[in-house]
Amino acid sequence: MKKISIVIPMFNEAEHIQRTIISAIQSATFAGLQYEVIAVDNNSSDNSKALAEQLGATVIVKPDLKIGALRNAGAEITDGDYIAFLDADIEVPHDWLTSCLALHSKGNDVIALDCDTPPQAPWFARVWQKRSMSKSGADRYLDWLATPNLFLTRDIFTSVGGFNSQLASGEDKEFGLRLHAQAAKQVSIAQPAALHWGYEKTWTEWFKKEFWRQSSHIHLLTSQKNLRLARFPILCSLTTLSTFLFILISLSKSISSSWPFLVLSLITPALLALRQSDYRSDFTYTCKLCFLHWLRLHIGFAAIINSAYKLIKREKL
Repeated sequence: MKKISIVIPMFNEAEHIQRTIISAIQSATFAGLQYEVIAVDNNSSDNSKALAEQLGATVIVKPDLKIGALRNAGAEITDGDYIAFLDADIEVPHDWLTSCLALHSKGNDVIALDCDTPPQAPWFARVWQKRSMSKSGADRYLDWLATPNLFLTRDIFTSVGGFNSQLASGEDKEFGLRLHAQAAKQVSIAQPAALHWGYEKTWTEWFKKEFWRQSSHIHLLTSQKNLRLARFPILCSLTTLSTFLFILISLSKSISSSWPFLVLSLITPALLALRQSDYRSDFTYTCKLCFLHWLRLHIGFAAIINSAYKLIKREKL
């Protein structure tokens, strides 16, 4: 019987960790796999560790490590034929691993489920999560997969040396792009979808999470040396500059001269929203997504400037 090692990094996830572990165990059992659950605790101050241990998980405590290093630490002590990485706030369906094994048997290397949010999530969390899901309902081959849930063989994982342990965020993209460079087939399953229970409950949470997500973009760009990764900083800069000029000119009471800059600041968000939504059937969703992209580009600009400043300051020391 094949064995799967399920690695779950966590930090203060008492609200979600048992739901995640129970769903993972049920899926492994349904798939007829032996399993082990490794929870890698980033020195939680709540009772996450005890809750995970109650369900039979092996918990190792690794304080002061970034997310990629936590995943690597968990993978290092596993012995399964397959490795699955789960975020601690994800609930997978019972046929998660059955679906992954079926696609793996057809020659696919790295497999993930699309992620959705529970219906009680606020509108901005639901809209933002939905943008990453398949619009046609069909499985998709992608250059990289996010890691809320990720299934692959041990050999594939070790072939690229695991995750980048220095990135504070974006480690899943960097990992996936290295796999893509080795011609790994990475597929996202449209159905069944996993549920993301750690959705942003407030605007403050959403802003903080987006700032964190973009905080490693400079490091990612320099480590990958992929010009495609420069597009996001450029788009952030152009959008923010257009907004700044709109405000500056408006304050000088030249409203008629300022509105073109507002339009310019909306072009990129609108194009991104149109690409990620079925705007013909859900115009309201597209408008909401455009607004969120507009906010994200400004947050991204602030995060990139902040990370560049820290990088320059560190190099001077």
